[in-house]
Amino acid sequence: MTTSHQATSEVFTSAVTLAPVPTDPGRLSFTATTQPCPWPKAYGGDLVAQAAAAAMRSVAEGKSLHSVHSYFLRPADIGAEVLHEVDVLRDGRGYSTRQVRTSQNGKLVFTCLANFAAGESSGAFRADLPRTVPDPESLPSAAAYLAPLGGGTMTEGSKAYWSGGRGFDMRHVPGPVYLTVEGGRTAHQAVWLRPFDGLRPVEGLTTAQRDTAALAYVCDYTILEPVLRVLGLPWATPGLVTASLDHSMWFHRPVRMDDWLLYVQEAVAADSGRGLAFGRFFTRDRRHVATVAQEGMIRTA
Repeated sequence: MTTSHQATSEVFTSAVTLAPVPTDPGRLSFTATTQPCPWPKAYGGDLVAQAAAAAMRSVAEGKSLHSVHSYFLRPADIGAEVLHEVDVLRDGRGYSTRQVRTSQNGKLVFTCLANFAAGESSGAFRADLPRTVPDPESLPSAAAYLAPLGGGTMTEGSKAYWSGGRGFDMRHVPGPVYLTVEGGRTAHQAVWLRPFDGLRPVEGLTTAQRDTAALAYVCDYTILEPVLRVLGLPWATPGLVTASLDHSMWFHRPVRMDDWLLYVQEAVAADSGRGLAFGRFFTRDRRHVATVAQEGMIRTA
C-alpha cells in the first residue's frame, strides 16, 4: 500500500461498484473488489456496503432498505475479488427480504439478511441529538491531528490511511483514539463525518441507494472505538487486534451524504475478548437517520 493518499471519496464508490455475473434462476450474483488498507485483512465496511448494494439491486422500485443484519465469518483478502450471491427470500406488498452470501476463494466470508419496506403513514418519533457537541468546523481533521505525531504501531501507511485514505473526513469528540485515548476513558464519543468530495455515481444504484450504501460503508470505521476508549486502548496499542463479528443497522429516514453527519456512539459491554457498541447517525438539523449495533473481537497481546 502506498504511504500517501489523495483525500477523495472514490474509495467508497469503487468498493460498491458491482459487476453482475451469470447465476442460477431466482438468484442474482455480483463481484466486487475490496479496497486497499494497511491491515492484514480487508475493511469490514466494504463487505457490508457491497452486500447492501447487491441486495438493493435485486428489489423493485418503491421499496427502500430499512435493516441489515450481518455476520463476519472469515477475514477477506485486500484488493481481491469477492462474490456476492443474493437469494430472494420473500417479496410481499409491503416488505421484501434478501439473503446475501459473500465468498472469496471458494470460502464463505460474510453473510447478511437485508429487509426492504415500501413505507406507510404512521406516527413518528426520533431520538434527540446531544446538545453539547461542538461544530465540526471547530475540530481538527484526522490529517491535521496526526501530522505532527508518531509512535506506537502507527506506520507511515496507517497514518496516511487514517488521514485521508478512508473516503470520509472524520472529526472526533472529545478526541481521537489513534495514538492515545484523547478525552478520557469514557463509554461515549461522537464522530462528525462527511465525504472528502462529492460522491460519484454508482452504476446500478440510484442516488438514494448510493447514499444508503455510503452510510453502511462508513459506520464500521469507528463503531468499536467507544469500547477501545473505555478500556484505555488506542488503535496504536502494540499487540492490539480487532475484528468485526456481527453487525446490525437500521435505516430510519432517507439521508443525503453531502453534508456533515454526527455519529453518536456508546460502549455497551466488554468482556471475554468481545465488545459491543451502539451508534446513532444524526443530520446537522437534528434528524435521527440510522442506528447501528456491532460486536467485535478485541484482543490484546
